[in-house]
Amino acid sequence: MAKRKKEDQVTPLPVATMEDVARKAGVAISSVSRVLSGHPDVSARMAKKVEEATRLLGYEPDILAQSMRSGETRTIGFIITDISNPLFAQVAQSCEQELRKMGYSMILMNSDGDEATEAENFGVLRRRRVDGIIASLISEKSPTVKTSLQNLRSPLVLLDRQISGFEYGSVTANHFSGLRDAVNHLINQGHREIAFVSGTADVLITRERLRGYKKAFADNAIPINETNIRLGAFSDEFAERQTYLLFSSPSVPTAILTGGVGATAGAIRALRSLNLAIGSDVSFIAIDEWPMFDVVLPQLSSVYRDPDMIGRESARLLLEIMRGAKPRKTVIETHFIIRDSSTNKPRTKKQL
Repeated sequence: MAKRKKEDQVTPLPVATMEDVARKAGVAISSVSRVLSGHPDVSARMAKKVEEATRLLGYEPDILAQSMRSGETRTIGFIITDISNPLFAQVAQSCEQELRKMGYSMILMNSDGDEATEAENFGVLRRRRVDGIIASLISEKSPTVKTSLQNLRSPLVLLDRQISGFEYGSVTANHFSGLRDAVNHLINQGHREIAFVSGTADVLITRERLRGYKKAFADNAIPINETNIRLGAFSDEFAERQTYLLFSSPSVPTAILTGGVGATAGAIRALRSLNLAIGSDVSFIAIDEWPMFDVVLPQLSSVYRDPDMIGRESARLLLEIMRGAKPRKTVIETHFIIRDSSTNKPRTKKQL
């Protein structure tokens, strides 16, 4: 093979050092170090000179060397159960943006609804010595989960989960109030047979949604038909199967609430296969939204939790704990949004 001509060969540019930055800015190396590490005892004038010199020289700090000196990796682990869920994707995106502003990188790991994978993800982050972890757990009661948490050496923030025996921060949504308001709306429309399809009851989010569902019935002195409650998985497959069974049974519900984006998709699929029209044959309320809700016809009523707020708050809370603050629990309010899919009166069997 012919050798490249000398003039064609690329000479790598010299790598700028911290000493170069100090000379360019006309300050001591220790001043450069304080500015780049975010030390609070730095004047605005000093920070501006160092930042300008860094930009002009294209200086990039040696992250590995900094980590060895400080014991910090400047990385945060984020474990989610299902990356294909648009809500989780939005939460992760806003969390990463908030962390980046504070000089941290984020490692995103998907458990794909599998406990063994989730345990492996915790192990990977532990070995990488991340500075903190944000996690949405598959289960609150699994021995595998508890073992993973016991082995952690990093500060932890949990999303919509509650586990006893561990110290952690948490960001949860007020699922109780959102579901109570949604069911009250359906009851006021005349509905009594209201189906609720959602994930397993061994996580806080389902328990709180169920509590809100039952509270609305109790406040209106209406007995609950327990067969209308179908809990088991957050997947679209589970919701599709349960919705099909509910609406092809002798006691047909007149309204349905679906717990999560996957459940909403599965339930819509089942209702269409049964030729039942949402907003006329069946009232429909989705719990959680996805970005394409505004083009679905009829537009779906929903119980909304702000994914951007959840992501930002989880990042801020974790950074607080990493700086020595006591772990605390933050609650994000949910909001029931009325749209076309839940404004109809219940139809009788004869009308269907």
